[in-house]
Amino acid sequence: MRILVVNNFYPPRVGGSAHLADALARGYARAGHDVLVVTAAYQGAPAEEELEPRLRVVRLPSASIPETRLSVSFDLAFTLRPSLRRRLRELLDAFAPDVIHQHGQFFDLTWATAMYARRRGIPALLSVHTRLENPKAHYHGIFRWLDAFVVAPILRRYKPRIVVMDVQMDEYIKRRYRRGYAGLDYIPVGVDPNRMAGGDGEVVRARHGLGDVPLIVTLGHVIPLRDRVWLVEALPAVLEELPDTRLVVVGHVYYDLFLQRARELGVEHAVLAIGAVAKSDVPDYLAAADVECHDLQGYGMGTATLESMAAGVPVVVAVRPDNFPGIDLISGEHCVLVPLGDIDAIAGAITKLLRNPADRARIGESGRSLVQRHFAMDVVLDQHLAVLHSLIGASRG
Repeated sequence: MRILVVNNFYPPRVGGSAHLADALARGYARAGHDVLVVTAAYQGAPAEEELEPRLRVVRLPSASIPETRLSVSFDLAFTLRPSLRRRLRELLDAFAPDVIHQHGQFFDLTWATAMYARRRGIPALLSVHTRLENPKAHYHGIFRWLDAFVVAPILRRYKPRIVVMDVQMDEYIKRRYRRGYAGLDYIPVGVDPNRMAGGDGEVVRARHGLGDVPLIVTLGHVIPLRDRVWLVEALPAVLEELPDTRLVVVGHVYYDLFLQRARELGVEHAVLAIGAVAKSDVPDYLAAADVECHDLQGYGMGTATLESMAAGVPVVVAVRPDNFPGIDLISGEHCVLVPLGDIDAIAGAITKLLRNPADRARIGESGRSLVQRHFAMDVVLDQHLAVLHSLIGASRG
């Protein structure tokens, strides 16, 4: 196959969508397929490079939207300019893709390649990573408008198959994009379990002067949809039982309300926001962690949580047991599930884990096994390849 992978987010940019697009593109190439990645320029990364013998990346000139609450506090890069259509046409005609795998429904590169796919009769698979939602009512209304009058009409014109990663996304797609897809394929997000193994927790504890204190790590960028406020609000009750406990926030802080709340509650001394770290350092932070916790706002279980489970760290999450269609999450076995918005339950779950090394080890090992069976990248890659093959087969009739 000749596979075109499209995502405005791609390494060296960090984030779940970027890492998954990269991992799948490399997996496609290593499976013997020719792969072209088209993405947005980012922080001086080469305009073109060969990452694998069969994998070429082209980064198109882009402009970033400033970090605001409307952009969910991310710096969003767009390539939209008068020359984009011609540049893409020349690039893609030369590559001649058999199938297109797009990441992200609200990016200009997705829209541009959607029209290319429609004109050329090329099948497309779209992975929807993010729901256009915002906790602020005003911004949420803008997102609803964008979905209804921009995204949905584009989807209805070319009708891709859509990858559904969890039950919240399933409900969202069926509600917002009805009649805008040719079918749904249920494939969870993939992670590399081996990348999370072998971390040295002592390095992290020594670096930050943490000694052997109970340690909660919260992994991933801080944005309004994962703002850590409820986690900080649970901290006073945890500290009442275990006063030496520390909370380490590993990720870029795009939205700092949790720090303000920590000051108001008098727990600022127990919170250490270290910012983003190198990808290679993440296993060390997970090895240092007694508990990981950040998916608390009902937006599903993201890549960072699965990576924490892959490292054998017990996680506390506010998701449904059926978060992943066909995969049952059992509280107290694979993870600890807490009700949405229940601060007492969050504090109780974390405190219980911090007090019980045996429970931490048991849940951590069971979570690691679950990730190996269902979310390991080779498992997820095979599922994507099967869908891409079926799309090409159907298009050729």
